[in-house]
Amino acid sequence: MSITVKRGGLTALITIAFRNVFRNMRRTMFSVVAVAVAVFFIIAFSSFITGMLQSIHEVVQVFELGHVRAVSARYEAESEYSPVQYPVAEGKSLDAVTDRIKAIPGVRAVFPRISAYATLQESSVKHATLWGVRMNEETMVNHFNLTDKNDGLVEGRYPAPDSNECAIGQRLAEKTGLKIGDRIPLKTVSSQFSDKLWSPVVAGVFRFDYAKADQETIIVDFARLQRLLSLEDASQQIVVYADSPSLSGRIARDMASLFNADDVITEWKDQYWVVMMNMYQPIYYMMYLIFLIVACLLIVNTITMIIHERIKEIGMMGSLGMTRGEIVKVFFFESLFLAIAGATMGMILGGLLTGIGQRFPLRWTALTGESTYAEMPMANAIFFHFSIGNLVQGWLLGIATTAVFTLLPSLKSAFVEPVEALRR
Repeated sequence: MSITVKRGGLTALITIAFRNVFRNMRRTMFSVVAVAVAVFFIIAFSSFITGMLQSIHEVVQVFELGHVRAVSARYEAESEYSPVQYPVAEGKSLDAVTDRIKAIPGVRAVFPRISAYATLQESSVKHATLWGVRMNEETMVNHFNLTDKNDGLVEGRYPAPDSNECAIGQRLAEKTGLKIGDRIPLKTVSSQFSDKLWSPVVAGVFRFDYAKADQETIIVDFARLQRLLSLEDASQQIVVYADSPSLSGRIARDMASLFNADDVITEWKDQYWVVMMNMYQPIYYMMYLIFLIVACLLIVNTITMIIHERIKEIGMMGSLGMTRGEIVKVFFFESLFLAIAGATMGMILGGLLTGIGQRFPLRWTALTGESTYAEMPMANAIFFHFSIGNLVQGWLLGIATTAVFTLLPSLKSAFVEPVEALRR
């Protein structure tokens, strides 16, 4: 091999390294594919995790806390039982409190809500949750079907204001055999601890693609449930929606003076599942690195073999005047070209997957089963999160990690003595 290199000519060293990539295509393809697979999994997994987190955030904000929620401290302590005897802002006018919250800058909407357990009579399903909401108003702010981004109705309509009507989840309708026009005899307990018997008419059937709602929820008008439970001018919860979720902290602080000292104001980001999933983020990054390290080990092994096979070539480079530093640069640039090619391939494949996954969601029940899905505040459809920033981050991470891991075998080439190498 004839080499003419001007000492210190970086362009010439890069040219040599680039040509060396094509000297053994099978070895090159193994290395490129290894990096490509690692970068692909990093992008795909990161996109999936981001989509899953967004699903949890959306469920928490739409069905549980809004962006900020106010309840009484006693309700918070017993929230798993959904007690209705502990109204928020007790002793204050509900309309006056909600009007003052609406006046806070950044507040988009304020809704009172009630959630109460009910026992179904004459039904194979014995228990359900009554959800008292102003549905006609809330559908103007939220998409309740988290997959199709609409109000979730599949048949009929939502209950009219202050009416003896209800809407039930599609899965609940299937289990009970109920249809539009049927009555649901049920019993619940009022804020005065008295039994309340009620038979609302089914006016509509909804599918939110959220298991807990579709299987257990009976939606009724807020004013009707408020009167049934003897709450008078009070509400169990007040849910606030902001112009942006990032405003929840400031709005929560501004709301504090409007409530009693023993009321609890909670931001959506303090919900248990949101906090827990955020705590797991370092584990996700460790998994990304594991994918990369496995790929880098193959690159390291490849570069080490290249150096071993080119002992005489290294000796010739040294005898022709190349310094140790220049020899190291040749092998380092060669490994860097392999990393760039592999990372680019992985980024393209990852971009295709996440782009498709953003339009066609992954069904959560297909991965974990319905029982696990029902326990988490997560929609059934998980959309991949396509992001140019995510693609670039995966590409850069793949190149940077591979470059660091291949620096050591590249340095090994500098310690090959030219005379000894030429004897082999």
